[in-house]
This record gives sequence, structure tokens and C-alpha cells, in this order.
Amino acid sequence: MGNDDIKKIYHTLNKDRFPSKLEISFYDDNNNRQSMLYEKVEWTIENEKKGLRYGENPCQEASFYKLVNGNITIGEVSTILPGKYLVSDINLLQSGKHPGKTNITDVDNALNILRYFHDSPCCVIVKHNNPCGAAKGNSNAEAFTKALMADRIAAFGGAVVLNRPLDMETALLLAEHYLEVVAAPSYEKGVIDVLKAKKNIRVMEIKNIEKLHNFTGERVIDFKSLIDGSLITQLSYMPLTRRKEDFLPANCTWKNREYKTLRVPTEKEYDDLLFGWLVESGITSNSVIYVKDGATVGIGTGEQDRVGVAEIARDKAYRKTWDRLSWTKHNTPWNLLEDKVKRDEIIAETAAVNGGLKGSVMVSDAFFPFRDGVDVGLNEGVTAVVQPGGSVRDFEVIEACNEKNAAMVFTGQRSFRH
Repeated sequence: MGNDDIKKIYHTLNKDRFPSKLEISFYDDNNNRQSMLYEKVEWTIENEKKGLRYGENPCQEASFYKLVNGNITIGEVSTILPGKYLVSDINLLQSGKHPGKTNITDVDNALNILRYFHDSPCCVIVKHNNPCGAAKGNSNAEAFTKALMADRIAAFGGAVVLNRPLDMETALLLAEHYLEVVAAPSYEKGVIDVLKAKKNIRVMEIKNIEKLHNFTGERVIDFKSLIDGSLITQLSYMPLTRRKEDFLPANCTWKNREYKTLRVPTEKEYDDLLFGWLVESGITSNSVIYVKDGATVGIGTGEQDRVGVAEIARDKAYRKTWDRLSWTKHNTPWNLLEDKVKRDEIIAETAAVNGGLKGSVMVSDAFFPFRDGVDVGLNEGVTAVVQPGGSVRDFEVIEACNEKNAAMVFTGQRSFRH
């Protein structure tokens, strides 16, 4: 197989042979049935009905279904009722290469995070189903710029999702970068023409983003297929800590001695802790992230050990700061900046702020089994930490924070996502 043949793989357009309707039924011991009925989602592209381009890879045929009837009640939880559409009600304003499975799931994960931030403009950029940057701002343009500069390199070819109508100022910023997807609740006059200049971009209008806060606290049924076709079902994750008042004090008892953090977070720290914890709900575990001024600074995902992922997030923060400074000062990616004087200046400036980690907060989706994980952040100038708590050695982590005069709060709930 030659290089040209390999390239053709990515232009695959699978014929979707999945049926037009799907029904999933649950039966209790008395044979009472609860069912959900789905219909296939398709778009009219070049006068032809088309579904998903392909699945996770071009060799995987795929289909996209929306819930149109029925709902399931499990215990005291009822899943989202049909008709409350969001991702499944996409208006495809510009198809480029029409969407594949990963484009849809990237947008969905961004919305999963954005639903908690309706009070201000917010932008999430997702790549491979993980945010590479998330930020709040006073405008779309500010939120996008902060999210982009959190990891400009990873954002290449990513999905940008905004919770406010897309304005011209932000559209012009978007047009400077290669993006696979842009999604927003609506688009101001002239914006689509700007985005259409990028011929392969998918431009999605999802009107219910304006009502996204209504999905806060809503749960659905997750399905996971195993190798033999068997299924695991679970209710989707919902963070219980969604307000400052929901945080728990970091304290524990060890060998009849009580341990507690000596300082409570400041209002600014609380704001970043809450932002970070809610962003965390959309990140693959095992993860640690750093947040400062309403934007992610370093994101570590999917690692096997907690100290390792804290170090990865730290190291990414340094590298991304090098690149951000190189780009903003010299309009050159860090990897292409050859001037030694300029490189040394950027390295020194980055070191002075510890890669942007000085004054940041540290967010962990699970407890720290030992203090070595939290020490990674504290040694870089982290001033506050949020984690579930519940480790046998919580006292070690509390002492580590007290040694650095850092605040810490617990959530009492882990935030695993696999």
C-alpha cells in the first residue's frame, strides 16, 4: 500500500447500513417493559441524505440515533425525556467533510462541560474526546483566546464549542486556525461566510445551547459494549459539587489525632476550584489539571499513576507557556523558534511564573494516595487544591498543604471517566 492509498483512507465515505430505527427495552422480574425508541440522524448534504461519515476509524461503519420516544426510570432517576434535543438536533450549516463519530462525541463532551457555565461566555476546545483548553471570559473572543492559548498545539484540528452566539470578532480569530468543528447556538450576520473560507470545517448550529443550563443535573443511560457483545449499563455521571457551598472542609482523623487545613480558599481560589472541578467531569481519568484565572493551565489525562499525571500536567504547562510566549511575542511556534536569545528569554520568563502554575489551583479526579502527587503542584506554587478526599493518608496531604500555606477542599465524590 503506497502513501497515496493511505491518504485515501481518510477520505472514506462509508455507506451507513444500520437500520433507520432502534429500540432498547428493559424488563423487570414481572416482565414489565420500559422502552426507548431512537431514529437515525441524517443531514442533507449535496442533495443527498447522509449519516455519520464513519466511526472512530475509517474502517468502522457507524450510525447516529436520537431518542424520539419513551424514557427510563431507574430508582428515583428518570433519564432525559425525548424531545429535549441537543447534540442530536444539529443544524449543519457548513459540512466540509461531513461529521464522523469523533466530531459528534467531541462536541458532546464540550457541551457536557459547558452546561455548568451559563453565567458568562465560555469556550471549550476538545481533541480526541478530552478538552485541551477550557476558559471563561467577558466575551467569546476572550474565552476562545484563553482556551486556545492553554494549548494552542493540541487545539490544531480540534472542535471549538461556545455557549454564546458566534460574533464576527471571534469568527475572524477562529479563521486564523485549522479547526475540524465549530459549534455555537447561533451565528451573527456574515460569520458563516468567514468560516466557509475554511472549506473542510464543520459548522454546527445547536440552538439548545442557549438552554444548556437546563441539562445541568440531568442523567442518561450510558452503554458500554464489551468484546463478546455484552453490555454494561450505568447512569451518567453528575458532579454533586456545583456551587462554592458544596465543597467540604479538608479534615480527617489519623491515630486519634485530627488533621485539617489551616487556611480556607479565597474567593478567587474558590472560583477557580469550582471551574476546575466542573471541567474535570469531562476529562478521562486518571487525571490532574491546573487552573488559573478561569482557564486551564495544564491538563494531564488518562494516566495510570497519580504522581505521574500531576507531573505530566505540570510539564505540559511549561511547554505550552513556551509556545504561547513564542507565538504571541514572535508569531512563531516554539519548536520553530531558532533564535537562542529569544528562546532563553522565553525560558526565563516561563520559569519566573513556574509555567503559569504559580498562583494556580490543582484539581484531582480522585484522592491522593500519598502526598507525592500534591507535592508536584505545591512545589510549583499552587495555592489551593480540590480532590475527593477519603484516602487513608489524607493526613499526609493535609500536612503538605499546610506546609505551603495552601488551602484545600474535598468534594466527597470522585470524578472518574473512562
